[in-house]
Amino acid sequence: MVKISKLIRWIILTGFIFLVLFTCMRLGLFILSNQQSYGLRQLGGAFILGLRYDMRMISILLLVMLILGSIPALHPFSSNRGKKIWMIILGIATVFALFFFSVDFAHYAYLEQRLNASVLNYLEDARISMGMVWQSYPIVRMVLAVILAAVLLIWLIYRSHRMVSKQSYTGTKRNRIISFIATFLIGGFFIYGQFNQYPLRWSDAFSQGSDYKAYLALNPFESFFSTLKFRHSGYDEKKVKELAPVIGRYFNFTPSDNPLHFTRTIEPRAGAFTTKPNVVLVICESFSAYKSSMFGNPLNTTPFFDSLCRQGVLFDHCFTPTYGTARGVWATITGIPDVEPTKTASRNPGAVDQHTIINNFTDYEKFYFLGGSTSWANIRGVLTNNINGLHLYEQENFKAKRLDVWGISDKNLFLEANNVLAQQQKPFFAIIQTADNHRPYSIAEEDLPEFKKREVPADSLRKYGFESLEEMNGFRYTDFSYQKFIEAARKEKYFNNTIFVFIGDHGIPGNADALFPHAWTAQRLTSMHVPLLVYAPGKLAPKRLHTIGSQTDVLPTIAGLCNIKYTNSTLGKDLLDTATTGFAFIIDPDSKMAGVVKGDYFYRKQYEGKKSELVSIVNNDPVPNDAAHAAIAHDMEVFTEALHETAKYMLLNNKKAGK
Repeated sequence: MVKISKLIRWIILTGFIFLVLFTCMRLGLFILSNQQSYGLRQLGGAFILGLRYDMRMISILLLVMLILGSIPALHPFSSNRGKKIWMIILGIATVFALFFFSVDFAHYAYLEQRLNASVLNYLEDARISMGMVWQSYPIVRMVLAVILAAVLLIWLIYRSHRMVSKQSYTGTKRNRIISFIATFLIGGFFIYGQFNQYPLRWSDAFSQGSDYKAYLALNPFESFFSTLKFRHSGYDEKKVKELAPVIGRYFNFTPSDNPLHFTRTIEPRAGAFTTKPNVVLVICESFSAYKSSMFGNPLNTTPFFDSLCRQGVLFDHCFTPTYGTARGVWATITGIPDVEPTKTASRNPGAVDQHTIINNFTDYEKFYFLGGSTSWANIRGVLTNNINGLHLYEQENFKAKRLDVWGISDKNLFLEANNVLAQQQKPFFAIIQTADNHRPYSIAEEDLPEFKKREVPADSLRKYGFESLEEMNGFRYTDFSYQKFIEAARKEKYFNNTIFVFIGDHGIPGNADALFPHAWTAQRLTSMHVPLLVYAPGKLAPKRLHTIGSQTDVLPTIAGLCNIKYTNSTLGKDLLDTATTGFAFIIDPDSKMAGVVKGDYFYRKQYEGKKSELVSIVNNDPVPNDAAHAAIAHDMEVFTEALHETAKYMLLNNKKAGK
């Protein structure tokens, strides 16, 4: 070892310290997040791949040390100034690494996804985001833990420097050159990552067979920095034109001479209402289907909403195009899946001008009720810029007191909205967006005498999709709020001439194996599966429909029920039209996968990689490897690409009339 320079010896020890840190962080994530009860043997491949990702990031730092540290003025052993500079640099690197891992842990606990560039979106709503973080996580303890860990690691780095400085070095200049070159090449190999024509990529993690294994293999640096370069949106016009006939076939129209013209006029069909019905559309926060009573969850968290479903039309195979509230609101209002890679479409200045079917409800008063602020994610801009004559009600417009970072409680939001709607003399189209079913899962003190919290054993909570009692009771509290709303609305004159529509803004990732086939968990369909209920007692015969639908279908379906003529220029369809083919487009910008749910299958493919898969959504049987299913996969692949490319085009070209 005496023939290895002190600089390289210290580089090796420093790399070992950081590798231990990265490994401990991965083990910590495994211990805290292993919902599917994988054994370490099953996750061996993920840990080995994770080691390669870790060595890549660590080697970048070590090569910087090697190159800059070889400069005499910056040498950590021959220059006191160099020593001080490197202790400062490594101290900053240590704090930076610990900060990244702490944010990554919180990000994964919230979304079950590794830290990625989309987290930068929260900086645009920093006050609300920080309020949610402060109320949801033990920030003080987390900061103290980061400080203590940083002090320990910096001390270890300092001790390693002292240890190496006391050692002798008898190597020649030739030894120094050889060891420098060897160290450089070894570090370069670890950065490249594999013996292959192509370097190790983030997408290689998704060859592990499940999203959980992929996320376990990745580290926050790999996932974050690999997503930065995909922050800009765009579309391939040539592909959009080529695939236009595919879109036309599924949406029952023939493309015109201009294949980029997707606008079609939908004539009224016989609806259930002879008068102009009111519409109340409720966008329900985190209304995950598998956690609710309607889908057989034994914890019976939503008994009231279940009773509504038995009196209305429930679509039990409805999906959101992707995960996230802003993306869900966008898809519902515009009819276009939000396929922006990192920033939400609502934040894209080029997409802020959008046609919405809501404006085809002429002579209707338009309302939007939110218990907090619509400044979040530029939702206010999307609403006020595109919905004609909108009456927007936010926290400051209500009498109720603020409950938490998300504003007033959902119960009070519903009651205040009901008071406004009860005074209307004209037909109205109202949207109510809830927020309570969300960290920090606040429950208003005023409701605790009537709303009784429940205690459930921890193993039952986990088995049926809940991380904590707070989450389960928060989910139950939303049901309590729905009940108070409908009970109040039934007392008003508008009730009997109103269509109530409820849809989740997104689901919640988690283990639903106790209730659904494994693909719903492994392929993260739980993140997108939500109830869609159309409730109009006395007007619509109760039924439970298995038609596969999407948030993008909500407004066309409502317009069809209301018997109005409307313009559809997006990817929504009327789910109650007998000519409709049921399907749902799904995209995960974080794993770079897009796909479609259709028939008995879910197909998805990486659009920045090669992985693709076809899985059954009706049972756990593997899909046969035969010509018939290969044809199904091919058709779904083409359809996925058509939907994806068309959605990218529509985001920037679905402008209001006259634009």
